[in-house]
Amino acid sequence: MFVDRVKVELSSGKGGNGLVAWRREKYVPKGGPTGGNGGKGGSVILQADTQIFCLEWYRNKRILKAEDGRQGGPNQQIGRNGQNLVLKVPLGTLIKDAETGEIIHDFTQDKEMFEICVGGKGGRGNYSFRTSTNQAPNTATPGKPAEIKNIELELKLIADIGLVGFPNAGKSTLMNVLANVKVKIAAYPFTTLRPNIGFIKKDDGSRLFIADIPGIIENAHLNRGLGLEFLRHIERTKLLLFVLDTSGIDGRNAVDDFKVLRNEIEAYNPDLLNRPYYVLLNKIDDDESRERLKEFHQAYTFDSGKLFEISALTGEGLSKLIETLKNTDLG
Repeated sequence: MFVDRVKVELSSGKGGNGLVAWRREKYVPKGGPTGGNGGKGGSVILQADTQIFCLEWYRNKRILKAEDGRQGGPNQQIGRNGQNLVLKVPLGTLIKDAETGEIIHDFTQDKEMFEICVGGKGGRGNYSFRTSTNQAPNTATPGKPAEIKNIELELKLIADIGLVGFPNAGKSTLMNVLANVKVKIAAYPFTTLRPNIGFIKKDDGSRLFIADIPGIIENAHLNRGLGLEFLRHIERTKLLLFVLDTSGIDGRNAVDDFKVLRNEIEAYNPDLLNRPYYVLLNKIDDDESRERLKEFHQAYTFDSGKLFEISALTGEGLSKLIETLKNTDLG
């Protein structure tokens, strides 16, 4: 199951209590305080990891707690520190305050770490209170309490390229070819129920990461279909690929589809339309697609560098598209 939003309560460890203890040994004439300080409680640390792709591990977790610090011991022994709790999250995860929605941290770098709950400081034992005027203090302090935070983890995929289109537009087939990954394909809407990530390897060895976003339908910005659950994954992509079906099999046409897709993206976040984009007229291998291609060219005037006529099924036009993607400067 693809999980991209969870709420969880995090708690650091409580500090260990200080100890009141005395030296009482036979044949030792002078005793005195020997109670040690308590150990520090463990902290809760979140770490980004590119090998984790969703938040499924947290789905049935409600409270996660670091280890408490141990109490101080006699003979000035300091209690053991509590172990930190390190929680790994996918790259692109936002930490939000569960009540206010305020963004606490945004993970944008692999292995990036953020200490969200600091462990409680250990209490002082009576040995630490001794002075020249008070050589037998009978005082110790408790450890500091744990820090507790209720947070929401929200994943927004980080990819260079995002495939955007209606259900059955051929995005999954295109993803299989471009990124050489196995994405589920079937002749019914919403075959893709979760974003898929793949990559194109460039000539210099670097990678262009591609996100296959589940199909967008009209009024997706009002949470119809898969709606807002997946529209937000477009936000971090640097380049949009509008994949349009020219076959007309589902009774749609590319002219209207392109308009609806842009309207939905604008209603969700107008800034996204300022991103670089290419338009892919897919399924040109279909017998009826030629007439529909003419209709699109009449409605929209794109230069040859912006518009690609392709067939993800047969591979027609894909070599030019792949070469263009490799040479596109995405910053």
